[in-house]
Amino acid sequence: QVQLVESGGGLVQPGGSLRLSCAASGSIISFDAMGWYRQAPGKQRELVATIGSGATTKNADSVKGRFTISRDNAKNTVSLQMNSLKPEDTAVYYCNANVTVLVVLYTYWGQGTQVTVSS
Repeated sequence: QVQLVESGGGLVQPGGSLRLSCAASGSIISFDAMGWYRQAPGKQRELVATIGSGATTKNADSVKGRFTISRDNAKNTVSLQMNSLKPEDTAVYYCNANVTVLVVLYTYWGQGTQVTVSS
């Protein structure tokens, strides 16, 4: 059983920065792709950024140039550095991790951490 726990959310002014972290627990040797998603009130959950096992990254167009995803495979953690935050970034941010066991893909989600960007 894998559990993901996010931290680092909070209230920040427009133009400010936050760093989100996600720590995984459980008997996992290593994860495949990991990522961050977010869900704003009244909207569907959307992809923010992903990072592969080889550290290849992809970002949503809305956050390119502002957010940076990274991972530490030795610690099974994934982080999201968020700079130049905008009110539109306000959402609950969820950590995601994936692992393949006997060709079956398992996907795990954290409980989420609130990010509020407001003046």
